[in-house]
Amino acid sequence: MESPGLLLRLTRVTKRYDAPDKAGALTVLNDISLDLTRGESLAIVGPSGSGKSTLLHIIGTLDRPTSGSVALNGQDLSTLDDQQLAVVRNRQIGFVFQSHYLLPQCTVVENVLVPTLACAEAAARDGASERAGRLLKRVGLGERMSHRPGELSGGERQRVAVVRALINQPQLLLADEPTGSLDQTSARELGQLLLELNREEGVTLIIATHAHELARRMARVLELKEGRLVSAAAGA
Repeated sequence: MESPGLLLRLTRVTKRYDAPDKAGALTVLNDISLDLTRGESLAIVGPSGSGKSTLLHIIGTLDRPTSGSVALNGQDLSTLDDQQLAVVRNRQIGFVFQSHYLLPQCTVVENVLVPTLACAEAAARDGASERAGRLLKRVGLGERMSHRPGELSGGERQRVAVVRALINQPQLLLADEPTGSLDQTSARELGQLLLELNREEGVTLIIATHAHELARRMARVLELKEGRLVSAAAGA
């Protein structure tokens, strides 16, 4: 029986890209197993090309493993069709990427509310607009809600992206190199914000990063090495 605190379980996940010439097949992820509890924070480190983004995409249902399984809240995601997976992504998982992907023609608060449009009636019932305002104030953007992305700094745009990822109250927040395009000060501030929201919102946080300073602030650090997850080297 699974622990009631268990949120995410990966069981022998492998991702392989086959080629016409079998010798050219590429195994990016190799037999990865991982358990993650509710409210935990985890950093996955490794150099560019090590498979960090691929792993996050599989966890976030943006991609499917070649073999193995991913279970969220005890549900095997491989049993769901594309439409069902879209619902899981929208309601249970939040994403923050290196690029903010904000809509330039929309205001800050309109960008934040985009994920709620898939179920506008439920969003209205759950007070999404009020939550958007509260979260934007929480991240220091209360005076910027009517601004457009082009009027914000890089760090401010990433904070908007974080609030957008949290608007549907997901249980799992995935951040793929979220500080990669930021200067050192903005990167440090965003990392601190993610950790604070991890605690305040009770959201489980997985960050894929090559920034070791950010990784060390997470409760756990694992390294992707030759397609496998291993304990990160001391001082990494």
